[in-house]
Amino acid sequence: MITDPLPIFLILAAVVFLAVQLEVRTKLFRSLGAALTGILLGMVLSNTGLIPGESPTYDFLMGDGVYFGIALILLSVDLRSVLQAGPGMLAAFGIGAVGTVVGAITGGFLLAGLVGPETWKLAGQFAGTYTGGGANFAAVGREFDTSPDLFSAATAADVIITAVWMMVCLAVPVLLGRPAKANPADASSDAPSSERADDISSAPKTVTLEQTLNSSVKPVFLTHAAALVLVAVGSVWGAKFLSGLIPIVPEVLWLTTLVLVMAQIPVIKQLPGAALFGNYMVLLFLASNGARSVVANLVAMGPPVFYYAIITVALHGLVIFGIGRLAKLDMATLAVASQANVGGAASAIALASARGYHDRLVPGVAVGLVGYAVGNYIGIAAGVFMRGFIG
Repeated sequence: MITDPLPIFLILAAVVFLAVQLEVRTKLFRSLGAALTGILLGMVLSNTGLIPGESPTYDFLMGDGVYFGIALILLSVDLRSVLQAGPGMLAAFGIGAVGTVVGAITGGFLLAGLVGPETWKLAGQFAGTYTGGGANFAAVGREFDTSPDLFSAATAADVIITAVWMMVCLAVPVLLGRPAKANPADASSDAPSSERADDISSAPKTVTLEQTLNSSVKPVFLTHAAALVLVAVGSVWGAKFLSGLIPIVPEVLWLTTLVLVMAQIPVIKQLPGAALFGNYMVLLFLASNGARSVVANLVAMGPPVFYYAIITVALHGLVIFGIGRLAKLDMATLAVASQANVGGAASAIALASARGYHDRLVPGVAVGLVGYAVGNYIGIAAGVFMRGFIG
């Protein structure tokens, strides 16, 4: 068994490299995603005895390592982008976030006896991830110190349910709604709808924005990398310092707040490569989480966690489509907003593109990025609330 921290880090780096390659090159692993693939590979390596279940390498990646990644990803959030979303999309997104919290809390009360004493942690993680995406899932789990087995089981459930929900959101506008029309309130500009329909050149720019998790739109130079390291390390240290001064506020919330403020500074906002490097650190963190997971424990706790994810997303769906319909929001807007909640901005783009909702591409991305920004706050709040009742 390899126990030296440096070779273990090398193995985890190889795991992430292989997971990313498999996601790009094969249909099966593309559906699983690099995150889940990395977790599974890490589990295989540790459960077969090649690497240990505990290591200082894992401790770093589960601590400051993932915080560096979260900080870099959050640097891509432009709070002014919320103004692009329009009242309809913002309303739909807000309704969906409320539905997520209702689902996470309801599922927690129903399944606490099956999930166990960490149910409140899972409530926070599901509330966070189904508000704005996987970065929130990792951040809240790190703050609550969720056990590796539960974390891995929840990640697997999240991936499966997110994929199923994409299919639901593709079908709902067709089954329940009228053909979608351009909604001026949700458009990304004041141009007439005919001009927006012809001006599809703005769509690739929107897609490229979200693709920064997997590529760099602009060349990244040494000065950019140096600045990003300075910002990320400074943010993590600042969050630790402030958390020590005011411990009632969790460290991850200090980190989120500091980074969001800095992300609005033009010279920092324009630094390329932040989301790309941040995504890589999160993938390393997830691979280490897999390496710390024991298969027998994971299988034992798997079904209740899966049921919990189903309940959370199902109630989210009932709330966003039920209340949204009563509020006379069109089904296309509700579907895109729901994907921004459950799967993040990338899922919102995928659904809008697949259904031809080109006027909802930019609004979908905008609220998806808002989800990244507020998901940690919502997740921490939901977890702390649940801990007061079942912790």
